[in-house]
Amino acid sequence: MNKRIELLAPAGSLEKLKMAIIYGADAVYMGGEAYGLRAFAENFTLDEMKEGIDFAHSRGKRVYLTMNIIPHNEDLKGMPEYVHYVSELGVDAIIISDPGVFSIVKEANPDMEIHLSTQANNTNWKSALFWHRLGVKRIILARELSLEEISEIREKTPEDLELEVFIHGAMCISYSGRCLLSSYMAGRDSNRGQCAHPCRWKYYLVEEKRPGEYMPVYENERGTFIFNSRDLCMIEHIPEIIESGVTGLKIEGRMKSSYYVATVVKAYREAIDKYLENPEGYRFNPGWLEEVSKVSHREFTTGFYFGKPGPKDQIYNSSSYIRGYDFVGVVKAYDRETGIATVEQRNRMFAGDTVEVVPPEGEYFIQKISWMKNEEGEDIDVAPHPQMTVYMPVEREVPEYTMLRRKSEE
Repeated sequence: MNKRIELLAPAGSLEKLKMAIIYGADAVYMGGEAYGLRAFAENFTLDEMKEGIDFAHSRGKRVYLTMNIIPHNEDLKGMPEYVHYVSELGVDAIIISDPGVFSIVKEANPDMEIHLSTQANNTNWKSALFWHRLGVKRIILARELSLEEISEIREKTPEDLELEVFIHGAMCISYSGRCLLSSYMAGRDSNRGQCAHPCRWKYYLVEEKRPGEYMPVYENERGTFIFNSRDLCMIEHIPEIIESGVTGLKIEGRMKSSYYVATVVKAYREAIDKYLENPEGYRFNPGWLEEVSKVSHREFTTGFYFGKPGPKDQIYNSSSYIRGYDFVGVVKAYDRETGIATVEQRNRMFAGDTVEVVPPEGEYFIQKISWMKNEEGEDIDVAPHPQMTVYMPVEREVPEYTMLRRKSEE
């Protein structure tokens, strides 16, 4: 099967960009320090952007830059110069949602590839044709579409218009992310990258004439999380997603950890490759679902793909994440002769811990940390300091960026 499918991963920082690419992403999307919708992510400085783009391009991967805020007049200042600069850095496409930003990008660099953000709420083929005629190369469809609707959009639009959909990550309770709740509740505009996520807060109901009497909206003494959606997960439905006619399969999560990005990307990479290799003989591997469940997540849903979500697609009793594993280290180097790995600590780990060793490709394996040494060569029982360098034996040869994780005690 020769169908071109692009697995697109979030890059909230330079390390996350590298992990996404090493673990199998075809492209990454990132935000600069301005004009994107993740103001509190570890957004890229221009120097980091250049390093990330060079890293991706050296491996044949692509980098897309988010400029998808809904801008006010003041946000337009300096935007043409910014577009010129990122164009020179080698960004492969810019993601926009606003017609004004679209026109600025077109004027500043007529040759720049433009992708339309999900923030633009594209839910029909007529809108898709409208944007395509203006010069948009790819449309990131609204999340409120079924597979049937996506297929119809594909059938009624030109083949050179690429379609992209979200396949994994947090779901916004508001329509395609256009939300005023954060501005009202916290004074932070979600449409300008500052969302406080009040949809995840705990709420009670108060009747006007009975102030101080807090009644749960749902029968639960702890309150209710009435806007709290499950996380999207389509790992079990790769054939249906691909056959709908989309080109880009997108993972949400620029605020997530590098461990999250790498683990989720790897699982989807394997599933996509297996399907493209032999669609007729494809069989879902339950291990892929097990893998994406080993990162911090809420309970899963298939969103709107198979119909409008119902009560079972919301979480009413908690806004907390399911955390079954801790990311404890990443391999920076491996000595073949001694079998000793140089590991950068990410969470406290102890000699005697049993860990899962997860390389960028292939199966993970389980081993015990028999001993550890610090940079001075001294034996240590625990690695307590963030990002400290430790040395330990690893039973098999592993490449750089291999991750170590440990089952959580919680």
